[in-house]
Amino acid sequence: MVKRVVTTIAALGLTAGLIGSAGAQAGAVTDTSAPASAPKPPKGARAVVQVSPNPTAERGQEVTITGHCGGGKGLKAVIAGIDRERPVLENLRIVKDDPKGFVAKGTLSPRIGNGVGPVFVDCGGEAGVTLLVTHV
Repeated sequence: MVKRVVTTIAALGLTAGLIGSAGAQAGAVTDTSAPASAPKPPKGARAVVQVSPNPTAERGQEVTITGHCGGGKGLKAVIAGIDRERPVLENLRIVKDDPKGFVAKGTLSPRIGNGVGPVFVDCGGEAGVTLLVTHV
């Protein structure tokens, strides 16, 4: 089960990176024929997650992960990074698992360097991802 969630979340992370990359390549070009609101993400990828502070500046710094489950049952897990042996965040703990507004906390790994790492949430039927930028 965990492997399936991690695989699904990793695919969401890659998709988010590709979409962000495509948007950055588009630059300031605006398509006025597009509808005013963006389409909903696909079922299973509707959780919304934010990390603050972002970017982080110190190893061992505590960060707060917040968001909502987009129709999911409640926050079940937070995964930071792709490699379990070198996580981006350590001591992850869920403070509030409410699907309408969850809160989790973690500390920046003492082994982390400058870069970008994904932070995934599993909301029991919906998943979400954001990127955490580190400047240590």
